[in-house]
Amino acid sequence: MIEKELKILNDFPPVGYDTWKAQVVADLKGVPFENKMISHTYEGIDIQPIYIPESWPSANDPSGFPGSLPYTRGTKALGHSLNGWDVRQEFLHPEPAEANRIMLEELGNGVTSVELKLDAAASAGLDADDPRSAELSGRDGVMVYSLGDLGQTLKGVEMDVVPVSLEAGAAFLPAAALLAALWEERGVKGSKALGAFNADPLGTLMRDGVLPQPLDVALLHMTDLAVWTTSHLPNVSSVRVSTAVYHHAGADAVQDLAFAIGTAVEYVRAMTAAGLEFNAAVRQIAFHETVGCKFFQSIAKLRALRKLWAKAIEACGADVNAASGMRVIVETSRRVISDRSPWVNLLRNTAATFAGAVGGADAIITLPMDVAVGLSDESTRRLARNTQLILQEECHLNQTVDPAGGSWFLENLTDEMAEKAWSLFQQVEGSGGMIKAATSGWIGDQIRAVEKRREQDIATRKAAITGVSVHPDVFEKELSRPTPNYLELRAKAAAQLVKWRHDHRLGDAIAALRAVVAKSGRGGGELMTSAVEAARAGATIGDLTSTLAGPEANRQRASTTPLAAQPYAAAYEQLRDRVDAYARAHGDKRPRVFLANLGTRREFLARSNYARDFFEAGGFEPVENDGFTDAQAAAAAFTASGAAIAVICSTDARYATDAEQVVPKLLAAGARTVVLAGNPGSNEAKYRAAGVSQFIFIKCNVLEVLRSLLRQVGVLP
Repeated sequence: MIEKELKILNDFPPVGYDTWKAQVVADLKGVPFENKMISHTYEGIDIQPIYIPESWPSANDPSGFPGSLPYTRGTKALGHSLNGWDVRQEFLHPEPAEANRIMLEELGNGVTSVELKLDAAASAGLDADDPRSAELSGRDGVMVYSLGDLGQTLKGVEMDVVPVSLEAGAAFLPAAALLAALWEERGVKGSKALGAFNADPLGTLMRDGVLPQPLDVALLHMTDLAVWTTSHLPNVSSVRVSTAVYHHAGADAVQDLAFAIGTAVEYVRAMTAAGLEFNAAVRQIAFHETVGCKFFQSIAKLRALRKLWAKAIEACGADVNAASGMRVIVETSRRVISDRSPWVNLLRNTAATFAGAVGGADAIITLPMDVAVGLSDESTRRLARNTQLILQEECHLNQTVDPAGGSWFLENLTDEMAEKAWSLFQQVEGSGGMIKAATSGWIGDQIRAVEKRREQDIATRKAAITGVSVHPDVFEKELSRPTPNYLELRAKAAAQLVKWRHDHRLGDAIAALRAVVAKSGRGGGELMTSAVEAARAGATIGDLTSTLAGPEANRQRASTTPLAAQPYAAAYEQLRDRVDAYARAHGDKRPRVFLANLGTRREFLARSNYARDFFEAGGFEPVENDGFTDAQAAAAAFTASGAAIAVICSTDARYATDAEQVVPKLLAAGARTVVLAGNPGSNEAKYRAAGVSQFIFIKCNVLEVLRSLLRQVGVLP
């Protein structure tokens, strides 16, 4: 008789963890469980094969509820379920008019806020006509030097509806003064102004290695901006804590978290020392986190960040509920974006955006897939924008508040990250605080220790980079973007500045700012008040920066060793670039490797595919065939291939019978190097005696082998 109700659980009785593990151990046949089933992260966290209720005891809801302490699950009870997260995009085109056109197009198609990045000259506090800006104007951002330039860039933007977030590097206060002046000019005052000034002097110093003034003066400017913003613009934040510089240099997630909390604590100390009330200082901070493709890790990182910030505020003896206003902006990590095979970046972007959404980010910046190539075009900007819109409007990721909540794995990972990050944060504090730890080189040493391990994993392909180190296509059509004529752009901007200065006589505005700078006890908002007046009168980024830095005779600059970015794909892409340059210089002929496939297709296919993948990662052109059973035929085919390197591909059994006959014939046919695909094991001496000089196999150092062979064929010196 067939049961009317299907009770599938009756057929699958529960199995305890110990029973399951015992069966796995038996199936491993002597291989240690810990070696095979447990993976390890760069943070020193062990990832178990399965998680059970005991992995994360949930009694009394240790992660709380959304909108309640410790804010692990978010600072809002409903998360972003009502209005979705802020779809923010970055604008980089150097010409203000073109940047404005792109901006209006993006805002009309789903983007809800603006990340406006000033070019390298303005970010350093220089105008286009300053001789020091020659190699900086137009690079990496919009050429905004005056109120007129900013007005052109934001022309037609409804500034009481669209938040504007600035990224102005060392020139954060001058840029803030321009934006505040523009808001006033357009009648957007008080609570109507929406956005962020994003002062981050320590992050800028560690990225660029220099500031226009001493770091303590830059911190004073930051606190002055914070005090002014608190009293004038309640819906604008003044300070950004960004770990992008550490992340892009190679920091792991725990280091990201510890350095974020360490920086935030330093900034709060500076603001409260200037007289700003603690809760008001906390409200001035926005956190900026970059996330990569490991979305479980990224989700846990964002959850741990909120938990840690609440803990840090509590440790300061303040009202921990001050953390309820915490804002977290998430951006795609630039270190995971590749120049080669850029279409794969679409998948990386999706993973990063997914993590930001599930992790509860308040705003997400999805980088276009071609950001490493050059200025993005309309199609790649649309793809970046639509990645967010699809996840929000079609996948409804915002509809579930903290979907990670209660997951034994993610809760455990969140807690382990937070615990390790808090311990590292305490080390930072013990060393004198984040500023001392960063500028002394201690932070760089911590990051380099992690990056060294990661580079080894990338070199051996334990950490794979799809489309670059694994599954590359040496014949792929290279994506290119037109390079702006920076000389022409700078000349145009300089001419506009001449006209701007002619039309705007500063009068006493700069003199008034200079007088405020000369006064002692600054930091109470007087600098920003005077800077806004000067910006309204026509002062440029350069005028404001030089005046704020003080008299030339007393002017000093903060300097330190910057943290260099370490993109994952850089080492392989550098090889590809060198090979491409070699090919262009030799009639589009790139170095070839001949795949000496031995035996049947079934015998050689696996290692032939491995070898092709291996050598294409270094820019070589593989020469393939259907295999050989005769050594002389293989040698003849090698001669016809025009290659200098031969790679023997087959099974270990075939190597044992054929290698000693094939290798000498390949060498006699002109092979400069014979490589064997596979780990030779105990046969290495025998194969080397026959003439094999290199072996490639899983876990070998791919970059080391490729560099060696590229030197042999004359591509590398």
